[in-house]
Amino acid sequence: MSKAVSALDGVTFDGFAKVEETRLRGMITVRGDLASKEMAAAVTAATGAAVPEVRKVTFGNTGAVAWMSPDELLVVVDYEAANTTVATLTDALKDSHALVANVSDARAVFRLSGDSSRDVLAKLAPVDFAKDAFGAADIRRSRIAQVPAAVWGNEDGSFEVICFRSVAQYVFDVLKVSAQPGGEVGFHCRA
Repeated sequence: MSKAVSALDGVTFDGFAKVEETRLRGMITVRGDLASKEMAAAVTAATGAAVPEVRKVTFGNTGAVAWMSPDELLVVVDYEAANTTVATLTDALKDSHALVANVSDARAVFRLSGDSSRDVLAKLAPVDFAKDAFGAADIRRSRIAQVPAAVWGNEDGSFEVICFRSVAQYVFDVLKVSAQPGGEVGFHCRA
């Protein structure tokens, strides 16, 4: 059996914000009735987190759950726990109209950190990244330059960017160019 590796082997760039590919993550797409008791029980059993509100992320003792659309969640767990979590969710939702799919190896995750990380994102995505509009536990499904991506805010002021693994090099490159010293736009200073 081959060893799982991240898309870009943990590449990093230090500009006016730090861009780094994170370690492998377990990522599971769950589709179904997000308002159902079965979905709430399944998500909590798998992660300890609640089903999030629209455009939010919730955190539990074994994972995070991100709202992706009116009938879709992204469950994020340790990479090694993904298959077990899929089994837990599948079993809990067996009597519901639902889909559970392990998409871990089809995704890449980047972390943006530093006081000016909002500048990097604001130049690439059609999202209002002002501090009063986008904070910790907020998520937007949009695009980074020309490719689909999701971005969420962390408590420490950093951001996670999730994209398809097939475009990981492109996403890293545009994040790196956007974070080049001298490219600051002062966006992060807004309220």
